[in-house]
Amino acid sequence: MTRLEDEIKAFGWPNFGFARIKKPISIDIYRSWLNQNRHGDMAYLKDHLPLKENPEAFRDKARSAIVITQDYLPHPSPSETKTALNTALYAQGEDYHYWFKGRLQELSTSLENLFSTERFESFTDSSPIMERDLAYKAGLGWFGKNSCLIHQKRGSLFFIGEIYTTMDLSPIEALHPDRCGTCTRCIEACPTQAIIDGRQIDAKKCISYMTIESKELPPESLRSGIHDLFFGCDICQQVCPWNEKAFGKEALKPPVSPIENITQELKFILTTSNKELMRFFAKTPLTRARGFGLKRNAIIISANLKIKILKPEIKNLLVHEKLNELCQWALKELDS
Repeated sequence: MTRLEDEIKAFGWPNFGFARIKKPISIDIYRSWLNQNRHGDMAYLKDHLPLKENPEAFRDKARSAIVITQDYLPHPSPSETKTALNTALYAQGEDYHYWFKGRLQELSTSLENLFSTERFESFTDSSPIMERDLAYKAGLGWFGKNSCLIHQKRGSLFFIGEIYTTMDLSPIEALHPDRCGTCTRCIEACPTQAIIDGRQIDAKKCISYMTIESKELPPESLRSGIHDLFFGCDICQQVCPWNEKAFGKEALKPPVSPIENITQELKFILTTSNKELMRFFAKTPLTRARGFGLKRNAIIISANLKIKILKPEIKNLLVHEKLNELCQWALKELDS
């Protein structure tokens, strides 16, 4: 075991644990969340349910998971593409689906060289794996009221990755205790009231979902709550006492950009083709919203910040079939 642990640490990951690949302890909560249609239009989450219920079927020879967390404040893989817009902390760097997965794969290869009779396969986020469940069982945190995994010393600002292996690894004996207590800061701070009982998120009300995953327009009643959040949201993590303790309040504050810079970037997004936007934001998480999503978000922010100078750019998008209604709403907001 020491050789395995030493190799993981040599790759710069001091925070890791082991878990058996068994039925997730939170699968009933997950199933109930799906049945209540709180996953929005992320149909793939429902499609993945059979594999999440029976994780042994996903990789039938894997017996254990090495679960690793990677802090993203400060960001370990900064992007050359900078933005003046308010984006989630994890998105202020290169897309972790590539660099984090690549680093995990390098570790997997190294471990196969050390343990030639065993097999190792790396994953992060995009596979049908209940990562937070595995991380909890590996002793890497508890389920917070905002549904994030929270670690007593490291907060919740980290990615989770796992390496499935044929090795039989002993899981940690003492699981991380729940230290949320009576605190409800995250619930109270959410602008759209997306955090519900049972440590669940109603995706349809979540700003991260509305600005990233959703392919539709957010309901008019929720648009003002998005305020200036262009891509993703950290509010429920920014107010968390455990993140304040780990990083300090100042580090958690969103950067403040001059309104001139914000206006210039919004104008660029509103007037640039979707293809060019994908090229400009290549290698960053922002491409996940696609051109439609980036324009949608830019229109909402322009209206919320009352940037009247962008009315001509918004009027030009009235011809867009999916953005027409949003443009009409934004123009009314800018005229009010």
